[in-house]
Amino acid sequence: MKKIAVLLLSGTLALVAAAASAQTPMRIRGTITGLDGDVLSVKTRDGKDLKIHLAPNLGVAAAKAVTLADFTPGSYVGSTAKKNAEGVLVASEVHRLPPQAAAGHTPWDTAPGDTMTNANVAKVVKTAKGNELTLEYKGGSQTILVPDGTPIVDFVPGDKSLLVPGATIFTGAQVAADGKISTGRVAVSKDGVKPPQ
Repeated sequence: MKKIAVLLLSGTLALVAAAASAQTPMRIRGTITGLDGDVLSVKTRDGKDLKIHLAPNLGVAAAKAVTLADFTPGSYVGSTAKKNAEGVLVASEVHRLPPQAAAGHTPWDTAPGDTMTNANVAKVVKTAKGNELTLEYKGGSQTILVPDGTPIVDFVPGDKSLLVPGATIFTGAQVAADGKISTGRVAVSKDGVKPPQ
């Protein structure tokens, strides 16, 4: 009987631990309103006030304006795009990605019809309408028209000193079962250059 009770208790503790560790991913885009220790206050694009708990080993990436020529073949990038009336994907931005970002072509939540392609640069071809960027990932590829003037963003290492009120951020955070929001990496604006939103 005692053995059964121990097993039941162990099973219950495992379920509680699993529930506590269950986290939901959340993309956060917004403007910093404050930083108190390791808690970052952000007003999101849709007007919500959020408190984000920053990991002790937080990685901060500062946005830097570059050109498409800075992304040589093999560079790992992401591009938000939407199909135009002719069915051509047209980029609204292109940015460098960290190696851990998942590759592929998926719907994106910036606006209805938007997609995100995370892939390696295969080639860039100049056309009358801009540059045609071919991105290749395992199982597929996408050719995206990048009109002149499209924001092209790279990232350089930063630190918490950049997390000041008024700065713009993007982060892929995790929401715990109790509602606590946490993140280990934040992309932040610098010198007027904003991370992709």
